[in-house]
Amino acid sequence: MSGASAGAGLRGVSAGTTTIATVGAEGSGLRYRGYDVVELAEHSCYEEVAYLLLYGELPGAPDLDDYRLRLRELRELPSTLREILERIPANTHPMDVLRTGCSMLGTLEPEADFSHQLDAANRLIASLPSMLLYWHHYANFGRRIETATDELSTAGHFLNLLHAAKPSALHERALDASLILYAEHEFNASTFAARVCAATLSDFHSAVTAAIGTLRGPLHGGANEAAMALLEVFDSPAAAELGVREMLERKEKIMGFGHAVYRKTDPRSPVIKAWALKLATTDRDQTLYEIAEVVEALLWNEKKLFPNLDFYSAPAYRSLGIPTPLFTPIFVCSRIGGWAAHIIEQRADNRLIRPTADYVGSGPRPYPP
Repeated sequence: MSGASAGAGLRGVSAGTTTIATVGAEGSGLRYRGYDVVELAEHSCYEEVAYLLLYGELPGAPDLDDYRLRLRELRELPSTLREILERIPANTHPMDVLRTGCSMLGTLEPEADFSHQLDAANRLIASLPSMLLYWHHYANFGRRIETATDELSTAGHFLNLLHAAKPSALHERALDASLILYAEHEFNASTFAARVCAATLSDFHSAVTAAIGTLRGPLHGGANEAAMALLEVFDSPAAAELGVREMLERKEKIMGFGHAVYRKTDPRSPVIKAWALKLATTDRDQTLYEIAEVVEALLWNEKKLFPNLDFYSAPAYRSLGIPTPLFTPIFVCSRIGGWAAHIIEQRADNRLIRPTADYVGSGPRPYPP
């Protein structure tokens, strides 16, 4: 490869091999270790998927039960970490909270050596929702919450902490499906950042912190927040159609559409759209979902752009009562499973990741007298 046009942003350039996921085969499709993500979202749970990603195979029923109980036991936060979270200002972006919390946990519970990497992974899977929601309640309402719950699922735990009440089965299952859909996506920017960090033989928490910082950028994470910001502008489907047409005329970017890898459709989108519809039918007001449908139809008819996972995640999360600033952090609470699997895979057959660059600057110049 050479020149700015060849693999700009490393698009189309293979940066390694992986056994964890295959993305965009023939323009669509997503599989975790061979299993179709659509089937996993329908039949599995997030903890089963996290186990699959980390250990390479689906667990049997006894192993899954043990794994869920183990994660439940790992949700409490050290007192020092709670103190640090309390010092983070209320106007901080929640992604920065998770980045700081992950880094701080790494100083309190350092990975002694790589033989403890699965312990570090499972601790983060269990405790990232606790970090986020402990800070959320303290920063916004001055409440110190207990971060242990009796919920067996990560989704149930998250919603219980957020709303201080046991979630309905529908709400728990909807968020569970969302966590499965977000859990892994091959060499995306944040995963690649984690692997680059891990390739230096840095510690587990540093690699995850690098991933969180990368997901923080709006060109990677945050599209679901941007989609919600767009949908909330309009008070009716008719207003949405008019407003989005005007945005297209001004050549403004509509977030939540198209994808860097998928060419035909995002296979995850119909799944989250179905959940958004199920949730909307239980709401008193279905306007937000109807607005989303109008925007989807318009973008397809005018630009042949399909919605990605982030678009219908926005109305789904709103139906679950989740504040918009927590949308992208949910991405973290899910993708930690994929990140951890990639860190482990990178370490298993490691080489320092050090690409070259095509120099296009000035030629040799003498230093002026």
